[in-house]
Amino acid sequence: MRAPDFWQSRGLLATLLSPLGALYGASVALKAKHAKPFDPGMPVICVGNLTAGGSGKTPIAIAIAQALRARGRKPFFLTRGYGGSERGPAQVARAHNASVMGDEALLLVRAAPTIVARDRAAGARLAAEKGADILVMDDGHQNFALRKTLSLVVVDADSGFGNSLMIPAGPLRERVAQGLGRTDAVVLAGNGSPDLQGFSGPVLRTRLAVETNALAGKSVFAFAGIGRPEKFIASLEAGGVDVTGSCFFADHHPYTDDEIAQLKAIAGDTVLVTTEKDFVRLSVAQREGIRAVKAVSVFEDTAALSALLDRALAPV
Repeated sequence: MRAPDFWQSRGLLATLLSPLGALYGASVALKAKHAKPFDPGMPVICVGNLTAGGSGKTPIAIAIAQALRARGRKPFFLTRGYGGSERGPAQVARAHNASVMGDEALLLVRAAPTIVARDRAAGARLAAEKGADILVMDDGHQNFALRKTLSLVVVDADSGFGNSLMIPAGPLRERVAQGLGRTDAVVLAGNGSPDLQGFSGPVLRTRLAVETNALAGKSVFAFAGIGRPEKFIASLEAGGVDVTGSCFFADHHPYTDDEIAQLKAIAGDTVLVTTEKDFVRLSVAQREGIRAVKAVSVFEDTAALSALLDRALAPV
């Protein structure tokens, strides 16, 4: 979703909605207190967050799975399949449609086998049947269906926690102290320094790098329907790309043929580019003439990441 502007301040609307936000946060605390998580018989690494909207979880989950594969492990992604109709449990194939499995699932399956399941315990069972020896949950910090070996909370270092109120008054899914109390480590995505309210565990930092070699020095028109599209534009420009114009849509936006035709008309002879997450939502015909720009999450301290993975993989 694209965060509303009032989530960044404590204006009248946020104040009026704050009682509903308090109830939302209380419901998460209640679920956590009474949860009876299923033990899937393998390590579970959860890459979650405390806010609604794009904090960069999926690229970080992919980076972690790649690090696990380099260690000889067989990670499976486990995701809800947000934006898709499939309830699961079901294994994702590259040929699936984003309207069925969700765009994030179609990104994940390019890096490792992926299971979509609203019921995470059922999804874990299917992953075990398919040969997984470790699960990487993309999102799920507020889902208590599985026993988690390692819980990582991703924080957008630039926007932080907005007005620090809970949905619908602000971006938080639960109180910061409450969410970080169940966290083994925080991953800051970006350059800012948000208030982590006394969190004393490991804090890692990542940066988003886009592969722009083929576009360096060229003029492009960019469009995106993600949580923080301005980050995509900034990454392009940092890679030496001349962004002559841009158009933003809501997160997970399903593009129509008319919208794509209009974008191509606006771009004209300029290269039309978008994110991989947007590209997988396009039909084969819509993709004609559009370049997908791959973005990867790079950990600044690989030794710190390695230490966390050692912890998750250590025998119980």
